[in-house]
Amino acid sequence: MQFLLAFIVAAPLLGAVAALLPAPPGLKGRSPEQAVLRHGVTVTGVILAAAVALTLGFDHDAPSRFQATTDISWIQALNIRIHLGVDGISLPLLLMTALLFFLCALYSYFKLPEGPSPKAFVALLLVLESGTLATFAVLDLMLFFLAFEMVLIPMYFLIARWGGAQRQAAAWKFILYTLLGSVVMLLGLLLIGLNSGTFDMVALASDNGRGLTHTTQILAVLAIGTGLAVKTPMWPLHSWLPDAHTAAPTVGSVLLAGVLLKMGTYGFVRILLPVTPDGMHTFAPYLGALAAVGIVYGSLACLSLARKGNKGDLKRLIAYSSVGHMGFVLLGIATMTPTGVNGALFANIAHGLITGLLFFLVGALKDRYGTADIDTLAGATGAALYGRAPRLGALLAFAAVASLGLPGLAGFWGEMLALFGAFDPAAGLSRPAFLTYMAVGAFGTLLTAAYLLVVVRRVCMGDPKAGPELTLADVHRYEFAAWTPLVALTVLAGLWPATLLGLTDPAVQKLLAGGNA
Repeated sequence: MQFLLAFIVAAPLLGAVAALLPAPPGLKGRSPEQAVLRHGVTVTGVILAAAVALTLGFDHDAPSRFQATTDISWIQALNIRIHLGVDGISLPLLLMTALLFFLCALYSYFKLPEGPSPKAFVALLLVLESGTLATFAVLDLMLFFLAFEMVLIPMYFLIARWGGAQRQAAAWKFILYTLLGSVVMLLGLLLIGLNSGTFDMVALASDNGRGLTHTTQILAVLAIGTGLAVKTPMWPLHSWLPDAHTAAPTVGSVLLAGVLLKMGTYGFVRILLPVTPDGMHTFAPYLGALAAVGIVYGSLACLSLARKGNKGDLKRLIAYSSVGHMGFVLLGIATMTPTGVNGALFANIAHGLITGLLFFLVGALKDRYGTADIDTLAGATGAALYGRAPRLGALLAFAAVASLGLPGLAGFWGEMLALFGAFDPAAGLSRPAFLTYMAVGAFGTLLTAAYLLVVVRRVCMGDPKAGPELTLADVHRYEFAAWTPLVALTVLAGLWPATLLGLTDPAVQKLLAGGNA
């Protein structure tokens, strides 16, 4: 178990180095490009297999305990250690990350985005995987920061070199926003480590803020929370996200929404809630207010993009929908209750699965039509996917109803639990304020249903004979292979939420109790 976790974190880096080397003579296949793409599928597949093995070997009777731990001194002068471990909070995120990277590598093997060398593409993908996996596995504040920053450069190049129109501007906006947020976050992490005498996240969580003054906690939450909020993204620090999603290649959008956004919300749960509880208690009402505004803002932006005549881009619409969905995650965290935090963690996983599937589908739609503009797709009567490519249309409709939170699918439980948490927030928090946030969030779910149903009507319905004569390919085999796991897990998590909540709840109970439960 200890070796497995260290292997999961380090192996993608070794795979990235190997991707840049010449392929051995017996493994070149039809071309060097095919060989390196197959290498990416192999490495990500091995990492996924190791993550599954780690999950099977995990002691599910003690999900609140850190398992598969490694604790080695690294920089003694600063008391920084190579400390790794997983519990019920981080394990689902680790497994989902490994799955999404494997599916993206598989998809890219058959549909590589236009751009420079495939070697560079695969190497960047693997470096990105290592950074995201490390973020969910490390238990030292400085290691967390290094892993958090490690993903920026590969994602920048994936957008800037393999993206679509306006890719350079979108990539620069992404890197500048996240770097500025990270500088502020580093100051907050140093403030905690230097005042408490340790950067160890387990020790800090057990201390539960007792070694930090109230002022220190306020400053730490303000600094660290700003950096995490940019990555989440929280309104009004979200404006980099629509541009990045619109310009990114399909797999870049999938990974950005499915994995990178989760790094921000994970930091709120793993660091701020247990380490600075007094500071979080002070800022929780403001966090809840910004989350509620983000829910409605994201939905209204999507409604505007979906309306006829507004020339809305479907990728941009889904990006704005992420602002709303992550608002529910932040609202659950702001309640500081087991119900709300469990809902936030569930919504994290649900959003990764469903929005990852949506970006895959929109990428396929753009490949077939040559555009993601909703007005162009819909034409006079509608894109008529049901008639022209029925399987693709059915999958898009499924992903849309899952995203709007239909009961029985994964999107329902996280949002419901976040609203339940707001109904009865932690002691000392203003209940009238959180009841208001709950009402605003509930209204946001209606707006979410409205814009997604408009999208389904305009893109999936219509008369296939009324528009231009088009022969659209339905779902290809490689697309079916890449998308089926996401569909299956969306249904599984919706029908058996206890599978995930059974992992997260004991860990959340212990985390909110300062390591004493």
